[in-house]
Amino acid sequence: MARRPRRSPEEPHGTSGEDGAPVDPNAPARDRIIAALMALAAERSIEEIGFADIAGRAGVSLADLRQEFGSKLAILAAYVKDIDRKVLAGGDADLAEESPRERLFDVLMRRIEALAPHRAAIRSLMRSARRHVGLALALNSLAVRSQQWMLTAANIDGTGPRGWLRAQGVALLYARVLRTFVDDDDPGLARTMAALDRALGRGQRWSGHLDDLCSFAPHRCLPRLRRRRQHDADLDEQAMPI
Repeated sequence: MARRPRRSPEEPHGTSGEDGAPVDPNAPARDRIIAALMALAAERSIEEIGFADIAGRAGVSLADLRQEFGSKLAILAAYVKDIDRKVLAGGDADLAEESPRERLFDVLMRRIEALAPHRAAIRSLMRSARRHVGLALALNSLAVRSQQWMLTAANIDGTGPRGWLRAQGVALLYARVLRTFVDDDDPGLARTMAALDRALGRGQRWSGHLDDLCSFAPHRCLPRLRRRRQHDADLDEQAMPI
């Protein structure tokens, strides 16, 4: 059974954008904007949030908001990047000898703990993604990129075509686990950990099938992967004004 990850003794506050928490007026404008969007997303759907709403909650002018970000998707991307950094900075050297599944469990649970202050916002974003395919695709692109870093943090190859496919698989199973997480009121996140453990078990079997498939048909796997990755890059370039 996967081990329970360590929790940080310090809870994030202020600029973290905690659900219902005020935005720290002393934080840099970038952090205030991210915190403002996450706080607003906890209150209503992201499609109902305007730039003026974000600027007002962050205490910045529209000009300053535009200087920092060009769209709500760009703000979400910055939030995801911040979560990536928190997880990557919290590695546990004691897990180096553990199995890949155990290492990935630890990394993904640390990510879930980093998301905990924004549970209501994440629940709202998930609901919006179910209603809007474009938003779902854009968020998936962000998730796959993040999961490539999470795989690397777990000492699992997240690069190249197979690494991209692994990251996509982890992004999908992680999204399913988040459905449990957003309604898990247990301080120890027992239901979430159990859901993640089951999901990784299924993912481990899928990964084995994937390696077998690509080893027999690499000429079919690679072009499709390149086209999909280019499609994701095109979505990023569009900077959807959500």
